[in-house]
Amino acid sequence: QVQLVESGGGLVQAGGSLRLSCAASGRTFGTNVKGWFRQAPGKEREFVAAINWSGSNIHYADSVKGRFTISRDNAKNTVYLQMDSLKAEDTAVYYCAARSLTETIRTGAYDYEYWGQGTQVTVSS
Repeated sequence: QVQLVESGGGLVQAGGSLRLSCAASGRTFGTNVKGWFRQAPGKEREFVAAINWSGSNIHYADSVKGRFTISRDNAKNTVYLQMDSLKAEDTAVYYCAARSLTETIRTGAYDYEYWGQGTQVTVSS
């Protein structure tokens, strides 16, 4: 099993920044693709960003492109999401997810086997 634990959420004013972290533990070998998703109240979980093992393949949702940056430190088994120029519509619970035994990035939540418990991000306008 793989355990994912997110941290770094909080309350921030519009235009501000936050950095989320996701630490992986357990049987992490092969969990090559890591992604971030978010879910706002009353809405479906949506893809935010994903990165492969080497960082050579990164994909962002159009809504966050140019504002969010995903990165990873494989030595620490940690993936990050730097969020800049935050907007009120970025308010959501943010989840870290992992896909195993593949280098292919997918944007569907159903393609990810492992999930963290989520961290709340609230952006005040």
